[in-house]
Amino acid sequence: MQIYLPIAEVSVNAFLLLGLGGMVGILSGMFGVGGGFLMTPLLFFIGIPPAVAVATEANQIVASSFSGVLAHFRRKTVDLKMGTVLLVGGLTGAALGVVVFNYLKSLGQVDLLVKLCYVVFLGIIGSLMFVESVNAIRKARGATAGAAPKRRQRTWVHAMPMKMRFRTSGLYISVIPPLIVGVVVGILSAIMGVGGGFIMVPAMIYLLGMPTKVVVGTSLFQIIFVTGFTTMLHATTNYTVDVVLAVLLLVGGVIGAQIGTRIGVKMKAEQLRVLLALMVLVVCGKLALDLLLQPSELYSLGAAGGH
Repeated sequence: MQIYLPIAEVSVNAFLLLGLGGMVGILSGMFGVGGGFLMTPLLFFIGIPPAVAVATEANQIVASSFSGVLAHFRRKTVDLKMGTVLLVGGLTGAALGVVVFNYLKSLGQVDLLVKLCYVVFLGIIGSLMFVESVNAIRKARGATAGAAPKRRQRTWVHAMPMKMRFRTSGLYISVIPPLIVGVVVGILSAIMGVGGGFIMVPAMIYLLGMPTKVVVGTSLFQIIFVTGFTTMLHATTNYTVDVVLAVLLLVGGVIGAQIGTRIGVKMKAEQLRVLLALMVLVVCGKLALDLLLQPSELYSLGAAGGH
């Protein structure tokens, strides 16, 4: 069942898109990530132009994250105050990111930039997560008392000014680090079409010291607004949001998120992280290969941009 996508100007199989949406939705529910960092490269692989994939994917993340957040609200695992601080940073970052994106688009270099960003980020994040989760599994196997890693009590985060109390997370820290995390995630959301959960979640656990159970819900809460804002900016400034593509991904994503939230509860956190890390590395490898194996195309892109 082929469907023509008006903005992307390609025809793709509708069931393939529904399936991709569903798969990414499941991940979103399991890991508290928007899933964009996997979906956007998958869209590249099936022939969607990067600029369209980025803008449209931001749209799909809004829905799958919303679906996931509802489940977390019911469990009271969303720190709204922390979410709001992250959000302020996120919106600022997203606005900056769209400006950069549009500038590069005018130079004709945006597709290459997006792919390079993906290879670098997925490579770093995937490797770090893999090492960290393998260590966690080893520790759990030789589980003596205190299998949970001790949170470092006083770090530089605690030494900074402008402190605020975050009751749900049980934290009393400066608002500056969460704001910075928010800005970085916002920029990435705009340039890479990601919710940024794959950076946000580790940053909230290791940098801010938030309890893992609150992290997923809070991350999704922030992602909804930042990606929503990003989608609007992309739609109004560079017209790259493909509604047909978005709707198909949405339907799959919302159903998937509900399934994912259920699976996530049944599996151990370390196992989940190893799986996620492996998937990230596989996608990264495929993207890197594509960049290396298509030099002729990249040169012509550069030349086209120069005319």
